[in-house]
Amino acid sequence: MYLKRGAWRGARARTSAMLLGAALLVAGCSSGDGDEPDDNSGAGITQQPKSVDPFWVNPDGNAAEQVADYEKGGKKDDAEQIRKIAQQPTGEWIGPENPEDEARGYTEAADKAGRTALLVLYNIPHRDCGQYSQGGAADGNAYRDWIDGVAKGIEDRAATVILEPDALLHLVDGCTPDEFHEERYDLLKGAIGKLKSLKNTKVYVDAGNAGWGHPDQIFEPLKWAGIDQADGFSVNVSNFYTTKDSIAYGKQLSGKVGNKPFVIDTSRNGNGPYTEGDPNERWCNPPGRALGETPTVKTSDPLVDAYVWVKRPGESDGECKGGPKAGQWWAEYALKLAKATTP
Repeated sequence: MYLKRGAWRGARARTSAMLLGAALLVAGCSSGDGDEPDDNSGAGITQQPKSVDPFWVNPDGNAAEQVADYEKGGKKDDAEQIRKIAQQPTGEWIGPENPEDEARGYTEAADKAGRTALLVLYNIPHRDCGQYSQGGAADGNAYRDWIDGVAKGIEDRAATVILEPDALLHLVDGCTPDEFHEERYDLLKGAIGKLKSLKNTKVYVDAGNAGWGHPDQIFEPLKWAGIDQADGFSVNVSNFYTTKDSIAYGKQLSGKVGNKPFVIDTSRNGNGPYTEGDPNERWCNPPGRALGETPTVKTSDPLVDAYVWVKRPGESDGECKGGPKAGQWWAEYALKLAKATTP
C-alpha cells in the first residue's frame, strides 16, 4: 500500500552546505529575542517568535527563491502566496554524498540565527521499494558511516531529526523483503544511539500515518527499532491526513510505546487526503490540497511535541500527475497549495 514517496529533495535542488553557511553570514541573520519575528534575509523572509516555533527558516530555500523571482517579474500577488511557504521552517533532507558538510552547514546557520535545525534523514538501504525515491545507502556499513557523518556535522548544536520516513512502515506492509528486516532494525537502533549521544539533538522515528493501517501493526517494530531511546516518533510525513486524524493515530500508538510524544507533519494537510483517482497514487501530487497548520510547539496537547513541515510544500512527490522528478521544486503546484489555503 503505497501512501507517500518522493520526499527526498535531491542534490540538484539543494544548496551546498558550505555555500549556505557563507551566504547566511553575509545575510546577517537575526537571532531574535523570542518576542518578535526574525527577519532572515534581505528579501524580507520572516518567521514566528522562537517561543512559538523554534525551528530555523532557510532564507535561501526554493520557496524564498520563488518569492524573489515573482517579485522581480512583477508578480506581486503570486509572490505573497508563495511567501506563505517561504516564511515557515521546513525539513532539510540530508543528501547521500556529503552528510557531514550538509549537517554542519544547516546547524551552523540555525545556530547563528538562535534557532534549531530540523533535519530529515532518509538514506536507509533498500528505501522506497523501487518507487520514485528508490535508492539509499549501498549497505549497512555505508549507512553507519553516513550516520556518523551526520553526527559529526551536528556536533553540540541544536537539531531535531526526523529519522527515516517509511522505513518501519515498509517492514510492516511487506514492501521491504524479509531478509533485510533484522539489519534495518539494527541500523535504526544504531542511528538513534549515535544521534542521542549528541548534546542537543532530538530524534523522532517515523511511524507512518493515519491512513496506512493500525497502530497495533507498528508498535512492536517501533520498540524493536529503539523507540525507548528516542524522543518520540513522527506521523504523516509527506502525507495529507488531517491533524485531527493524525493526533488520534499518534495517541493510540503512543499508548503502546510508553506514552512517547510525537510530531505531526502538517505541511500539506489543510484539505485532508485526496480520495479520487488510482488509490495506489493518491499520495502523489494530489490536486486540490492546501497548506496545513503552521509549524509550532504550541499544540495544546502534551503528547504532541510540535506541528512541523517535514516535507517542503511545492516539491514534487514524483513523476505523476504532470510533476517533475521526486524532490524537485514545482512552482505551479506550490502556488495552488498556497492559494487553496485559508489565511
